[in-house]
Amino acid sequence: MSNQTEWWAPVKSDESAADLFGGERVGRAGAPAPGEPRRRSRSSGRKREERLRKQRRRRSIAVLVVALVMVVGAGYVVFSLLGGTNLFGGGDGGQEAQVEDFAGPGRPGAAPVVINAGATGADMATTLTDAGIVATRDAFLDAYAANPDAASIQPGTYQLLLEMKASDAVIALLDPKNRVSMKVTIPEGYTAAQIYDRVQEVTLIPVDQLKAAAADPAAIGLPAEAGGNVEGWLYPSTYQIEPGTDAAGVLRQMVAKTVEVLTAKGVAQDQWETVLNKASLVEREARHDPDRPKMAQAIQNRLDRGMILQIDAAVAYGLGIPGTQLTTEMLRDPSNAYNTYKHTGLPPTPIASPGEKSIDAVLAPEPGPWIFWVAINLDTGETRFAETLEEHEANRDLLRAWQAENG
Repeated sequence: MSNQTEWWAPVKSDESAADLFGGERVGRAGAPAPGEPRRRSRSSGRKREERLRKQRRRRSIAVLVVALVMVVGAGYVVFSLLGGTNLFGGGDGGQEAQVEDFAGPGRPGAAPVVINAGATGADMATTLTDAGIVATRDAFLDAYAANPDAASIQPGTYQLLLEMKASDAVIALLDPKNRVSMKVTIPEGYTAAQIYDRVQEVTLIPVDQLKAAAADPAAIGLPAEAGGNVEGWLYPSTYQIEPGTDAAGVLRQMVAKTVEVLTAKGVAQDQWETVLNKASLVEREARHDPDRPKMAQAIQNRLDRGMILQIDAAVAYGLGIPGTQLTTEMLRDPSNAYNTYKHTGLPPTPIASPGEKSIDAVLAPEPGPWIFWVAINLDTGETRFAETLEEHEANRDLLRAWQAENG
């Protein structure tokens, strides 16, 4: 009888314990089982490892493909949301991304830039970027926001540098030394209202400020002979307006020039207003220089005879319209103080700023008996003068014929 208390199934001599659990047939310490060739064991292991490597490679490729699909899909979504913006730096956006801000300090060659009244930081950014002064709008806007004084940048014309660092550009706009003087040219025959508009276009000084200055005779040096009305006293010329000049300063230059011209020509001060008044009529009526002295004489002949002047330009000035818009009804309206068909003598004030040639024509009119004139060709300004009403009517017939032919 045996003392063994557990029963085990007998194991054959050519089987190992590992075979009971489905493992490979190995002997003790991992050696091949008796009768199993060692070479066959190594070959099976290599095949198994090769299969595992292929499986891992297939899994890696699958993961890479899935990741690539996800990246492309995400890019498409972003592209669609941005409305087709170039995400990879091409085109204008790419250039802006590459050069966000110039390093400075800049170089000469920039054209003067105008900062308009009421311009915002965004407006300035566009102006400076377009002029090549700063690299990008964003760079300037960031610099503008970072400078607490930027909101006090004044309107005007500035001379800056090309390719400036944005922060330097903001500082430069805050420096009055970079504002350049401006040239304002006033043509002959402009009214005060037209002159205000021209000054505003160039200097950005508001028309309201110019009107307010004109209403203060002492501030602009207006002589007492003007009777407080600046019309005719803003001499037509080219003026250099320095930075910081206010409305009164601009008009003061023009008034001073008128006084200078009249004084240089030896006009008695008590005749200043009269000469300007007559000269303004000549300026608005004459198209050609040879006609000016004849017209000045015709005006004086009418005044000497106590005749009404019947000058269309004066009537139109009183109504604030171009002479081409006058109607017969307007010429009959006595409520217009400048209606020289209804009121004798000169108009209450000059009707424009006369130039030197018209002033000279009044001071030295061409002797002659003329009391009428009419332009017979409105395109060329050809004008006929007459002494009698019959001659004048014949000239008017020429005008009517021209109008019939030219609509």
